[in-house]
Amino acid sequence: MRDMLLIALYAFAGAAVTGLAGAGALRLLRRRSLTASLTVVAAVAVVAMLAGTLAVAWAMFLSPHDLTVVTTVVAMAAVVSLATALLLGRWVVARSRELALAARSFGDGGDFSAPDVPATAELESLSRELAATSAKLAESRDRERALETSRRELVAWISHDLRTPLAGLRAMSEALEDGVAADPDRYLRQIRTEVERLNGMVGDLFELSRIHAGTLPLNPARISLYDLIGDALAGADPLAREHGVRLVGVDANAAAVPVEVDGKEMSRVLGNLLVNAIRRTPADGTVAVAAERSPDGVVVSVTDGCGGIPEEDLPRVFDTGWRGTHARTPPAGAGLGLAIVRGIVEAHHGRATVRNIPGGCRFEVVLPAAAS
Repeated sequence: MRDMLLIALYAFAGAAVTGLAGAGALRLLRRRSLTASLTVVAAVAVVAMLAGTLAVAWAMFLSPHDLTVVTTVVAMAAVVSLATALLLGRWVVARSRELALAARSFGDGGDFSAPDVPATAELESLSRELAATSAKLAESRDRERALETSRRELVAWISHDLRTPLAGLRAMSEALEDGVAADPDRYLRQIRTEVERLNGMVGDLFELSRIHAGTLPLNPARISLYDLIGDALAGADPLAREHGVRLVGVDANAAAVPVEVDGKEMSRVLGNLLVNAIRRTPADGTVAVAAERSPDGVVVSVTDGCGGIPEEDLPRVFDTGWRGTHARTPPAGAGLGLAIVRGIVEAHHGRATVRNIPGGCRFEVVLPAAAS
């Protein structure tokens, strides 16, 4: 028993010394290549086995012949083991280099494509993570390009929409200043109208900037959906009469649902949807407002008779600056109304959607129902 303990102690001591030396070497080489680290690991494993075996052999006071035989056998095994470990290590390093080359592709704006050669489980897992990251980066680049395009369109449209009223204001003010205005009162009324139009555009831009910055102040309160829709219909009625469009309100019982929202902001949402629907519905057409409960909460819908939106444009309806085809472009505005609608609704933890129906389209706003 004592001899076995001594043998174990000598083997442990020889291997431990080698292991400590290998740990020191790894620490010194921690900033070097993977090849150097794998070489040290392989060498430590082989040399530790060799040192432990030789320490035991020498401690057992073998004959010179037997000691030579043991040393030769162990040394040959160590050489073969080390060579095999280094070859396998080079294979792992080669796979990692191929993976690094493939990873450069999506860093330069391309898509990541994993090497076709087989790899270890760890490298395969890393390949999957890089592929997922590449997909996310591609989505981010697409969103960035879409946002940049939207910004350029918005700047172009805002510049155009501002230039027209400003030119009119300048012409009318010069006419009044020179005393050549045939009807000064009409000019003054027109100037006031254009100023209010410009003020509305600036207000929309300010509202949209607060939405994008996440600083839109909300003061939620328990409000009857019926009252909210009724106020919006009353506000849109003059515009509907001007365009010859009939407004169809919601049933009192169907809309008798309390919601926890900011009344001012949600009135703006419904007002924007109604104005959008009225302007795009032909004379003698109908704009209908409906409300119903759903598993997700409360759904408020505005249905118009615009004739429908091209399918390829549906995903862009709520984008900033989108105004669709010329047939759907209103006489005024910078395409901010529906973007404001989506921003306010999402700030209330709801969602805004649109879909085509026979003869027109249906905008829906889903809001969480108020707690009972």
